Amino acid sequence: MRSLTDHEKRTIRIAAIAISIYLAAFYGFKTWKRLESRHADYRQLIGEANSTRLELQQYEDKVLVLEKLRKAIPIDLSRVSKATVVGEISAAIQAAAQSGGVQLGPLRESPARSSAKELASMQLEGSGQVESIMAFLHAVERLNFPLVLDSVQIDPDPKKPGAIKVSLTIAILNFEEWQKGGGGNV
Repeated sequence: MRSLTDHEKRTIRIAAIAISIYLAAFYGFKTWKRLESRHADYRQLIGEANSTRLELQQYEDKVLVLEKLRKAIPIDLSRVSKATVVGEISAAIQAAAQSGGVQLGPLRESPARSSAKELASMQLEGSGQVESIMAFLHAVERLNFPLVLDSVQIDPDPKKPGAIKVSLTIAILNFEEWQKGGGGNV
């Protein structure tokens, strides 16, 4: 085999360098694209993890609210029966109104909404002085019964100066259903 001249050696070196640069650029670009797609997937997973973390935080907040309510309003579920709970709540609300000096109108009971895990809902109206109404609302909130003030509307009473009217919608919860289903929306 004959030996290569300096010119041929230089040409081979230049060709090897050119091919090396080409291969490095070609495979480097492919590697760069692959790493970029992996990085995009990673960023997407991080975003999903953050959104899941926020969603779980909302549920944790709801659990904390429920635990706080359980501690603030101790309810003996063994003494709460479906047949008498609505009547007992009605009597307790009327007693709270009388002790606070609030004049109540008629109490209207309506059947529960099927999807809301309630026994019934009550609508009532009352009137009295501002202090009496606020004391009544505080007393209703502190009753040891499974109820939720669904809506409260306060208006001035045009018949009595310095008095206000309050309209309440109270949802009476069915705790047996809540325990079976693991709770509901808070």
